[in-house]
Amino acid sequence: MIHLSVNVNKIATVRNSRGGSVPGVIDAVDVCVAAGAPGITVHPRADRRHITPDDVRAVARRLAEGGSRVEFNIEGDPRPDLLALVHNVKPTQCTLVPVKPGEITSQAGWPADSPREEMTAIVRSLRGDGIRVSLFVDPEDDPIRWAAGVGADRVELYTEPFARACERGDAAGRASFEVYAHAAQLAVSLGLGVNAGHDLDLENLVLFRQLPHLDEVSIGHALVSRALFVGLDRSVRDYLDALAVN
Repeated sequence: MIHLSVNVNKIATVRNSRGGSVPGVIDAVDVCVAAGAPGITVHPRADRRHITPDDVRAVARRLAEGGSRVEFNIEGDPRPDLLALVHNVKPTQCTLVPVKPGEITSQAGWPADSPREEMTAIVRSLRGDGIRVSLFVDPEDDPIRWAAGVGADRVELYTEPFARACERGDAAGRASFEVYAHAAQLAVSLGLGVNAGHDLDLENLVLFRQLPHLDEVSIGHALVSRALFVGLDRSVRDYLDALAVN
């Protein structure tokens, strides 16, 4: 079964555009969990333009209530304050992503020439706290081998290129899918689990859900955008249904 981790960043983006506490991030988490989402993702950036450290701690507390089995995934670049927060909160998973100054959203995965010793130490420290570590990478051999070499548990395949290919038509989408299928097979052969995320939606999931060995998808923008028209509960259930179809 492919797990859906709902990224609630966009809820915080709307809240922060006005100030105050509406819409509430915890309210959104509650709706997602009640709808059956097995995972919640947040990506607290250094500029705090959406999810804040207080949000992260609040989500962790909520998911811990009543012995919830919902997984908590914290994404971010391995800056000192983010790593300290992750060690304090101890989520199920930490997904480390590279960040470029001024970017609106993630633009690429970790290149294969990223500092190996530094990342190995970070991964080892997180895993020592019982946190599963996933590294955000492009669907290419060298970055996947690098992720395995630094001791990661999983890779998260950067899927924007796949989404753009699907927009060009069925042939382009299927050609791109084969690239990701190869990447997933390589990852598993190296002992890595396979996550995926970025611009996945109800249309391109029809193909992408067939990816071999796919453990988890993280979806935020498309899911929350759909929720504006059909409601968050319905949107979460629609994505769960899409992932459940063989």
